[in-house]
Amino acid sequence: MKQWMKKIAVMAIAFVTLGMYVPTSLTQESVEAKPRMNSDSDVSEQSSTVVLEETPPFVDPMVELSEKAKEQVLRKMGPRISERVADEFTTVILPKIEQVMETVMLDENGDPISHYGITEDPSSGYGERIFHVYDYHKQENVVKFHVRRVHRPLEGHWFNFHYHLNTDQFETHYEIGEIFWDKNTPPKWMT
Repeated sequence: MKQWMKKIAVMAIAFVTLGMYVPTSLTQESVEAKPRMNSDSDVSEQSSTVVLEETPPFVDPMVELSEKAKEQVLRKMGPRISERVADEFTTVILPKIEQVMETVMLDENGDPISHYGITEDPSSGYGERIFHVYDYHKQENVVKFHVRRVHRPLEGHWFNFHYHLNTDQFETHYEIGEIFWDKNTPPKWMT
């Protein structure tokens, strides 16, 4: 029992003093880092330095969202599927996805809308969702990009890429394209 009391006392003291002790070496370094001014020095002789912060380069919102879209689709497909269909996806499907995003994300003046973003949680397993284009001001989805598996008898399995618009409450399938998989069943998404 005596040993338990010692352990509890040590833990209590450690808990109470946690953050209250400041090593002297840290306080000495901060004092030494401060510039010292001589009383004899003239104020006009001191020079001031201007530190310019590096501004990040301008990134076109369309390019950024296009890169995120490609990343989400490849993440959705997973390594097993993407290694077989990535080339066809980048040449056939991705340009059409970018074209749809450009038409949706331009306002009346032709300027890109900056308050749109892409959701980052594609559904796994057998779900269709790849990503949604989201309006942060209105807090609603604008476009939903999906891919589904289609099994056509005697033809094999296909990946059907399509999107839905909020103008018709996401009911109509607008086709983007299809990619042939194989006669065998494809693996689950994100595997």
